[in-house]
Amino acid sequence: MTKTRRQFLKTTTLAAVALGLTATVPALAQTVDTEKLLKPGPLGDKIVGDENAPVTIVEYASLTCGHCATFHKNTYPDLKKDYVETGKVRFIFREFPLDAVAAAGFMLARCQPQDKYFDTVDIMFEQQRSWAFTENPYQSLLDFSKQIGFTQESFEECLTDQGLLDAINAVKDRGANEFGVNSTPTFFINGEKHSGAMTIEEMGKIIDAHL
Repeated sequence: MTKTRRQFLKTTTLAAVALGLTATVPALAQTVDTEKLLKPGPLGDKIVGDENAPVTIVEYASLTCGHCATFHKNTYPDLKKDYVETGKVRFIFREFPLDAVAAAGFMLARCQPQDKYFDTVDIMFEQQRSWAFTENPYQSLLDFSKQIGFTQESFEECLTDQGLLDAINAVKDRGANEFGVNSTPTFFINGEKHSGAMTIEEMGKIIDAHL
C-alpha cells in the first residue's frame, strides 16, 4: 500500500505541477478560429451528436468544478434532448482539469471502454462531493472507481500511466494557450466563447441565433 500511495502521490504531484494555471494567460477575443478549435487532441475528442449539425459546442470542463457539475446536472440533459438528439447541435467535451484530483478523475474516465466515457463523467459530476473533496483522495477515488468497474490493480495501472496524463495535460494546455480558456466551464458555440454554468434558456438563445 505504501508503494501504491507513493505512485499515486507521484502521479498527482506531476499533475499538480503540469496543471498550474498562471495569471498571465492572455485573454483572447470572444471568437476563435473554428478550424483550429475543432482539431482534436492527442487522445481524440469525445463527441455526441450529428457531425453535420449546424451548431458545434465545445466545452472545457474540470471534474472538480462545482459550476461544471451544476451545468451537467441541470442544463446538459435538456441540451442533449432538445438540441443534440434533434440534430441541431454537435457537442464536444474536453478535459481541463484544474487540479490533480480532476486529472486523476479524467484518467479513470479515459481508461473506461470508449462507450462508457460520458456515463462515467456524468456519474462523477453527480457524485462529485463523495470523491472530489475529501481528505484522502487516493482512497476516495479508489472506492469510487470500484463502483464503476475498476479493481485496485486496474485503478493503479490507469493512474500511473504517464502518457495518459501527458495527453490530458496537452488538451488543457492547448485550451489555455491557444483559446484563452482560464475558467471552467468554458463553452465555444460555433467559435464564440462563453463562460459559466449557463442555463438551457441562456444557451438556447445563443444556439437558436445560429440556426
